Amino acid sequence: MRGRIAVVLMSALLVLYLALVTQLAVRLLVVDNGISRALGIALIVLPLLGLWALIAELAFGIRSERLVRLLDASGELPADDLPKRTSGRPERGPADAEFPKYSAEVEADPGSWKAWFRLGLAYDASGDRRRARQSIRRAIALERSARP
Repeated sequence: MRGRIAVVLMSALLVLYLALVTQLAVRLLVVDNGISRALGIALIVLPLLGLWALIAELAFGIRSERLVRLLDASGELPADDLPKRTSGRPERGPADAEFPKYSAEVEADPGSWKAWFRLGLAYDASGDRRRARQSIRRAIALERSARP
């Protein structure tokens, strides 16, 4: 629950920031100076990119959370029993030792969203966030295409 509150708070702060930057951009656009107008245009583009990134991240979070609920309901969510560092992140060695099991699962059934999602969790536990997100995105796409 604390994670969701933090996401809502950070999203609200980002939207406020984007609104203020957009307001500044509009002020710069009306100034009769080429440099000011160029800055105004840049400040219009940047908030739009920020808004797009915010929406994309929220959608990713909602979709991946849905898959967690589906796996948990079916009893196929891996147990979170890896030893943890003081930061709460799994220790790298034990996470790396578990990784081949999930990699082999994807190799055996590359069309399984469940296998891809568990592989994403294994990548995340091993500290490879980029591949974790790629695997989870793949799981989301496979699950969406499997829906009737």
